[in-house]
Amino acid sequence: MSPVGGNHGRWARAGLLAVVFVCAACGLVYELALVSLGSFLIGNTATQASIVLAVMVFAMGVGSLAAKPLQAQAIVAFAIIELTLALLGGLSVLTLYAAFAYLSLYTPALVVVAFVLGLLIGAEIPLLMVLLQRIRRQDAGSAVADMFAVDYIGALIGGLCFPFLLLPLFGQLQGTLLVGLVNAAAGCFLVFVVFRRDLRGVRRVVLGIASIAVVGTLVAALMLAGRFEVTARQAMFRDPIVAAERTPYQDIVITERRTPLGPDTRLYLNGDLQFSSIDEYRYHESLVHPAMAGPHARVLILGGGDGLALREVLGYRDATATLVELDPEMVRLARHDERLLALNRNSMNDPRATVITADAFTWLRSDRDLFDVIVVDMPDPDESATAKLYSTEFYSLVRAHLADGGRVVVQAGSPYFAPNSFWCIDATLRDAGLATTPYHVDVPSFGDWGYLLAGRTEQRLWLDAPGPLRFLTAGELAAAAVFPADRPRLDLPPSTLMDPRILRYAQGEWSVY
Repeated sequence: MSPVGGNHGRWARAGLLAVVFVCAACGLVYELALVSLGSFLIGNTATQASIVLAVMVFAMGVGSLAAKPLQAQAIVAFAIIELTLALLGGLSVLTLYAAFAYLSLYTPALVVVAFVLGLLIGAEIPLLMVLLQRIRRQDAGSAVADMFAVDYIGALIGGLCFPFLLLPLFGQLQGTLLVGLVNAAAGCFLVFVVFRRDLRGVRRVVLGIASIAVVGTLVAALMLAGRFEVTARQAMFRDPIVAAERTPYQDIVITERRTPLGPDTRLYLNGDLQFSSIDEYRYHESLVHPAMAGPHARVLILGGGDGLALREVLGYRDATATLVELDPEMVRLARHDERLLALNRNSMNDPRATVITADAFTWLRSDRDLFDVIVVDMPDPDESATAKLYSTEFYSLVRAHLADGGRVVVQAGSPYFAPNSFWCIDATLRDAGLATTPYHVDVPSFGDWGYLLAGRTEQRLWLDAPGPLRFLTAGELAAAAVFPADRPRLDLPPSTLMDPRILRYAQGEWSVY
């Protein structure tokens, strides 16, 4: 292929650089999609990001070397690589979701997918560089500068489009498939438009058929993605799914089945069980009522977007509550889903409750109100996003919002199944200047479950409930303060933002169950 001159040469160069821009944007979206999916399905965003980025960057280097022998046939080689990348990149999230739901082989599949995508992305740039220099003769330094300037700008746009456009509008499955179609279109534009004069005969026909096959496969997958997601999601749960929402923050699933004790409604966040309607009252009575014994006119609930802890708080007629929940979709379900409404007794719509959708950490930093009782009902700290809510810094903010004589209670996981996590939370509260009183009860869906009652001074466990409770009694609460000999207090260091020990403890202990 000889250099292209004149107006056509300038047009061809602009078209090639536009393809570089699109390819860079698509490549970064593939990377972010793998990281995001892993954080939803597995947790620990830092680990998922490390695996994806390390494997893909290594594979990109291998791909760049592997592309050297292909430079003599740069147009055909680029077309094949780009169509393969569009197909595999577009199907990557669907493939990994299937591996997780049906085969329990997510991490090995992630490594393979990340390596293959990195290999193909790495092979793009050397071939595009060859094509750029053939269009317009220029020194290597200038060509590299032009190529990488456009490449980095494309990565910027792709990085911004993923969280702000693709995820909110299309979700991960459909969003990644659409990016695959854009990727295929960019490759076809370069081969069949920009370099149409250099591709003739059988090669043009074969690549045309391949392009149609790739686009057709991605379009079919896009049409079936919704049905596949429902089927794959159901495969992960024992009971029928009655409601499901994928939000920017988490995957929300509600299941329900009939039991001899009545309907068992269960809420899962990112696959982790949050409650079972059969025994959730044990958990929520034990969480709320010991902290409510004493002044309780103003109550703050951090988390608890299902409204069940709020239900217990509003059982005290002289109490008002502020609830801070991150996910607006969780709030919407708690206010409108008939199953959750029956369980939370419409607490989220009670005029004595103020519901705020915000990040609890950020909200505590900006708010100046004081509260008699603070209930911290957060998901377990087995993900990077939740580990910060079990840190010395977070509990210091909580302490600053306690009124004189105020109490805070924290759900702290299982002292039996995860003793290191439980006692690390205890140590972290004490590091924030709070005296702690640990206790634990049996919640059949969870097993032995623990809590920490804390205040500026040591708090005693007692009840002053407005009426009889279904589970918790004075005798039960007294027994809850006793820990067996095989689960003694552990002397552990606290968890901080800079050293989130709680994340390592939680992931290590729960991984065996």
